[in-house]
Amino acid sequence: IEAGLKALMRKGKIEKKQIFVAGMAGDGGTADIGLQALSGALERGHNFTFFCYDNEAYMNTGIQRSSATPFGASTTTSPAGKIKIGQETWKKNMAEIAVAHEIPYVATACSSYPRDLFKKTKRAIETPGPAYIHILSVCPTGWRIPPNQAIKYGKLAVETGFFPLYEVIDGKYYLTFNFKNLKPVKEYLKGQGRFRHLTEENIEMIQKRVKEEYEKLKAKCVNIKESGSEIEE
Repeated sequence: IEAGLKALMRKGKIEKKQIFVAGMAGDGGTADIGLQALSGALERGHNFTFFCYDNEAYMNTGIQRSSATPFGASTTTSPAGKIKIGQETWKKNMAEIAVAHEIPYVATACSSYPRDLFKKTKRAIETPGPAYIHILSVCPTGWRIPPNQAIKYGKLAVETGFFPLYEVIDGKYYLTFNFKNLKPVKEYLKGQGRFRHLTEENIEMIQKRVKEEYEKLKAKCVNIKESGSEIEE
């Protein structure tokens, strides 16, 4: 679409003006079956913004696992049982894959923080060249939670460090929220039917991984001072 609009403007078929182009897909269409085309568009430098709505599985076709499904989650194609824990691989970090293309803007967001999402969307579409926003999109059906708990679990994902919010602007990392004390990841996992089978040992392993990844992210961020000053929510 972006290339076609440029061609039409060049040929005088449509008026030459700024037109914002957006693409969107779920985590399956982004991290799995659409990764090749998305990577090509990012690498070629097309002027567009891509939004990934990440509900952590192929939800509209029956809750099958995707490469963005978290470790330990039970889905219809990674069911938990006596032999298997459920999803046996860790969530693919699509935001970091986008960063690796050296594009001017990458961000993570969550619909439980709408003002932050709006701000990042505005910044992304106004950035010349390709921009990528990875949005955690809570799915009550697939996560097996009551619909009225969707906003709560989106916030818990962020507040536990399970899904941190940040921006990468021209290669520089900026943490959106750096909570003084992350909540235990158990608070996020409990109550979700897809994680109800996890043992205390499983949860401890996930907690360790979350903490390690969060510390690695903080080490990259230019707005985190060595003195330990932190950004309030």
